[in-house]
Amino acid sequence: MKLKTSQSLALALLALSGAVMAQEAAPAAAPAAAPAEAPAAAAPAAEPQSTLAFNVGAVTDYRYRGITQTRFDPTLQGGVDYTDKSGFYVGAWTSNIKWIRDSGATAGSNELDLYGGYRGSVTPDVSYDVGLLRYQYTANTLGNVAGMANANTTEIYGALTYSIFTAKYSDSLTNLFGNMNSSGSGYLDLSLNFDLGDGWSLVPHIGHQTVAHSSALNYTDYALTLGKDFGNGLSASAALIGTNANKLFYVDPTNDFTGKSTLVLGVKYTF
Repeated sequence: MKLKTSQSLALALLALSGAVMAQEAAPAAAPAAAPAEAPAAAAPAAEPQSTLAFNVGAVTDYRYRGITQTRFDPTLQGGVDYTDKSGFYVGAWTSNIKWIRDSGATAGSNELDLYGGYRGSVTPDVSYDVGLLRYQYTANTLGNVAGMANANTTEIYGALTYSIFTAKYSDSLTNLFGNMNSSGSGYLDLSLNFDLGDGWSLVPHIGHQTVAHSSALNYTDYALTLGKDFGNGLSASAALIGTNANKLFYVDPTNDFTGKSTLVLGVKYTF
């Protein structure tokens, strides 16, 4: 992900594609009531199961926090997730990118996200998710560009979900995506997850990125994502995405605004 200035850099950021992060859980359906005259004994709760899942997908533009990572080009993506029945999880996710080379580096065309955390519930309607995420840009040389730091970034995050509403905050423990002296930058993610039935969902989102010691790079992004679960691991999405990022800073080598409004289509298969 990245933040990018017209000369040096500034950022490039997803939803949906997210990678990996904004976790919204649809509320579980209420169980049917037993007849009053013959109350049924409560069934024992199902024992949680550990799971290992893989996913592959494609998007017409890799957007992260509203900013294109691939200069508006399509790309392939994939990942693996292990969730223990205790609630702990680890995973990895990867995608091609262009923003590091666009910022003047000679190498760095792949993003590898490594993450782990814990999910739990406070009540049937309230759940939480805390974890650590490392954005690793393989062999990137962004730190060799004048005025830039290494692109690799580590964030800690926490999310709280109530019914269909999720609030999540991410805080950078390192420089943020190559921006000098930007440790402590933060991203607030607010979203709703509407179950429309028959596998359809609608997710409105708004987020705000702050970059420590670089207020000109702060911005708000928004998205409206329509998703369809076809079953058997296949899903698709269409997302309207935009930002109010500063058009003087968030540009690619052709001076095209990297946070402009667009429609992003995606398909994913999980197995």
